[in-house]
Amino acid sequence: MNLNDQKKDDFAKQFSVGLVLFVILLMVGVFLLQYAPMIAFFWLSGLGFGYVLQRSRFCFVAAFRDPVLTGSTAVTRGVLVALALTTIGFTAVKYICQSTGQIIPGHGYIVAIGMNTVVGGIIFGIGMVIAGGCASGMLMRIGEGFEMHLITLIGFFLGTILGNNHLQWWNNHWMWIKEGVFLPDLFGWAGALIIQLLVIALLYGLAVKWEAKQEV
Repeated sequence: MNLNDQKKDDFAKQFSVGLVLFVILLMVGVFLLQYAPMIAFFWLSGLGFGYVLQRSRFCFVAAFRDPVLTGSTAVTRGVLVALALTTIGFTAVKYICQSTGQIIPGHGYIVAIGMNTVVGGIIFGIGMVIAGGCASGMLMRIGEGFEMHLITLIGFFLGTILGNNHLQWWNNHWMWIKEGVFLPDLFGWAGALIIQLLVIALLYGLAVKWEAKQEV
């Protein structure tokens, strides 16, 4: 068997296994739909989200790493576009929920701002660059069969537990803004949306200029 035939045979086997697995996962989603519709929604949307991540190689690590290492801002700009779209979507959802009285916008989601955010961000940023993937990228690569990322997953769990156990200490000693900031309370829904989109647009423009500068 030559190399091309071997590749075709391997592809056929992988496709068969993948198809069977997809059908099984889909059947689980249909089963859950009968007894727990919300869990079924999370199950099926998670499958779709994972597929998009795998095919697009979308990763927050690359968004921060590539501009420095390679000068490319393609992934960075992709993340910014995604943030812009989700900003519009979440604003619409929260505004509708407020109008219908279903939830209190911002309640339970806006947390305090303090040194814990800075320290946690630095540690997490260094860790995800060393590990070669963010949380979503790590899960996606585990699904692809990268066994080393299982170690990253264990570290992720341990770090989360450790951070949660010490959160109250940070809240008591290192908080700058204990109530958090909910922009619609300050600028209204339209104003908050415009401000956030302008910030994203500014970052997008800077990313384009950075890449152009690296190519010179």
